[in-house]
Amino acid sequence: MITDFIENYAKLIVNYPADVKVSIDYIEDTFAEITVVAHGDDIGKLIGKNGNMINALKTIANGCKAKDGVSYKIQVIAK
Repeated sequence: MITDFIENYAKLIVNYPADVKVSIDYIEDTFAEITVVAHGDDIGKLIGKNGNMINALKTIANGCKAKDGVSYKIQVIAK
């Protein structure tokens, strides 16, 4: 659910949407790491000015914690 949202959102703001891949790795029952892999030229767009874009995605992910009880960490990696 959250990975689909992040992937669709990321594809809307980047120049190379075909290169965006999102995966999730559950470390524990209550902690998961979401990895966003994107084209190197799009990393700045995903992070945003002063980190505003990635912080917005983290806020949305933390909102999901109330529903499913899982804490999320988001990483952005260049392809």
